[in-house]
Amino acid sequence: MDNPVLSPDTVRTTCPYCGVGCGVLATPGKDGTVAIAGDPDHPANFGRLCSKGSALGETVHLDGRLLEPRVEGKAASWDKALDLVASRFNAAIREHGPDSVAFYVSGQLLTEDYYVANKLMKGFIGSANIDTNSRLCMSSSVAGHMRAFGSDTVPGTYEDLELADLIVLTGSNLAWCHPVLYQRIAAAKVKRPQMRIVLIDPRRTMTADIADMHLPIRADGDTALFVGLLGFLAEQGALDRAYIGQHTTGFAAALALASPCDLDAISQHTGIAPDQLLAFFALFARTERCVTVYSQGVNQSASGTDKVNAIVNCHLATGRIGRPGMGPFSVTGQPN
Repeated sequence: MDNPVLSPDTVRTTCPYCGVGCGVLATPGKDGTVAIAGDPDHPANFGRLCSKGSALGETVHLDGRLLEPRVEGKAASWDKALDLVASRFNAAIREHGPDSVAFYVSGQLLTEDYYVANKLMKGFIGSANIDTNSRLCMSSSVAGHMRAFGSDTVPGTYEDLELADLIVLTGSNLAWCHPVLYQRIAAAKVKRPQMRIVLIDPRRTMTADIADMHLPIRADGDTALFVGLLGFLAEQGALDRAYIGQHTTGFAAALALASPCDLDAISQHTGIAPDQLLAFFALFARTERCVTVYSQGVNQSASGTDKVNAIVNCHLATGRIGRPGMGPFSVTGQPN
């Protein structure tokens, strides 16, 4: 892709819509419009944008927007509005202390904006009462990562998606929810047709268009599926015992819960036919370079943390983590 000729007014920024965090080139026009292009130098999208990102310029028009501060439904000056907010905050803090106020902000904020909001609440007001919609989005994944690794760190990069020989998509309609990642995987599969993609989803979504195998799992069947996979890997001798011994704890207890691998019982819990289960388990067992991509269909569940750890355990048990083209990969709804 050729680099666009940048105007002196062009601003490099980030698309706010999903967790891919695509780089955007925004160029304001004299008529108030903004021209949008993908940033070819950005490592997330290399110039690609989905239909949502491409239409960002359409969000800056004035139709339906609040054009001035309003207090009790009436137009007000900025000074009046800001003084009102500040006085109400001050009154609450004087009477009830700093923890009587809170900020609820957004994972769509840019880093600099988020820093200022945190500085105001924590450094100036003196309270830790600041949170974002990311908490609701990712709490299960955070808890799962903390339980597995002691750190909320995704052990992979976007490049791993293009290096993998097997990509397992679970709880994710990637084509709609992370379109640029979907485009990157689709392009990688064109270059390497031997790459295999498995979609685990109760519905046949658009993402199934690039999948070699669709497993129509029953809702909330993910834990049973991946616990069953762990038991199968043990029975097939597909575990990396050296890695387990050097880098994990508690494996014997996890394996005891997963064994034996009873395909009929797993089928009852997941709604997936035993022959489909066997085909997926065997594919996973024999493919070392494997990435398991999971998203809100896994996270946003009463048992979301257990689902995350069931996925992570299969990668830890096979040592398929921290190396190119391998690992459990959480894709989020927030770009920051």
